[in-house]
Amino acid sequence: MSVRRLAEQQPESFKFSAENLKWAKDQVKKYPKGKQASAVIPLLWRAQKQNDGWVSEPAIRHVADFLDMAYIRVYEVATFYTMFNLKPVGKHYVQLCGTTPCWLRGADDLKAVCRSEIGEQGQVTPDGKLSWLEVECLGACVNAPMVQINDDYYEDLTAGSFKKLLDDLRAGRTVKPGPQINRQTSAPSNGFTTLTDAGLYKVKKTKAAKPKTVAKKTTAGPKVTAKPKAKPKAAAKPKPKPAPKQKPESAVAAPNDARADDLSLINGIGPKIVGTLQDLGVYRFDQIASWTQTNIDWVEDHLKFKGRIQREKWIAQAKKLAKSTTKRGR
Repeated sequence: MSVRRLAEQQPESFKFSAENLKWAKDQVKKYPKGKQASAVIPLLWRAQKQNDGWVSEPAIRHVADFLDMAYIRVYEVATFYTMFNLKPVGKHYVQLCGTTPCWLRGADDLKAVCRSEIGEQGQVTPDGKLSWLEVECLGACVNAPMVQINDDYYEDLTAGSFKKLLDDLRAGRTVKPGPQINRQTSAPSNGFTTLTDAGLYKVKKTKAAKPKTVAKKTTAGPKVTAKPKAKPKAAAKPKPKPAPKQKPESAVAAPNDARADDLSLINGIGPKIVGTLQDLGVYRFDQIASWTQTNIDWVEDHLKFKGRIQREKWIAQAKKLAKSTTKRGR
């Protein structure tokens, strides 16, 4: 990669507009506290957009101050990624693909147009309207040769259509992005080759349903028969209330109990859960070993891990650990 340096002539200052400042603050919020440097690339890209397509030295310092980064760190990013332009570019910045598929289909002819209409690479026309640069593959090989101008692709170009495109841009006339020939996106250039039967696109017409005739009302009016009274619904039987979740009776050990066990020896219990269990009064293996289902439900309401106690077999582990602790003596 060649050395990339900042332009010799620099503006005196740079500052995000009010709109971009709000956007930048929202970007920083996406990252954890202390990791705001992760937003450096999107902020540099926004600064380039605001600064007419290039990153100035004051813009680099502004982004560095905003993210609390050393200037050299932001400079390294700006000079490494070629997506950042370090010198002024034209209002219509042409990136011309010169990779193999485009080269095989006439990219050299487009380069000749750029040199005759704009000048050498990196040179801005005197009116400030155009500049160009040859780049690597832009991913539109089916529509080669092509260029990217600012944010849009212009494809299926010839020397003649490309020159007209540049003339229209310079004159401020509206131009259509995409293929510059009669083709739909990336479909075959010689026309569709599949699903060409016109019958596939015909819509079958369905007959509209005739409106229903409504019987005319007579002066006498229809006879009304009394509907039998509906039988009253039987009162719904109250659903039995679930058994209340119970606090384990054995959860009574004091924090300074000399018999407290190392609960983290149970697989699935880490330091955080140990602290929660101790807040609930659970300090020993034999306490966990004696839990009933209602005790488990009560504890899980505090742990916020439904089914974890049974899934990780805390009670079975606690029983084994309680026995080994009893054999060794407390």
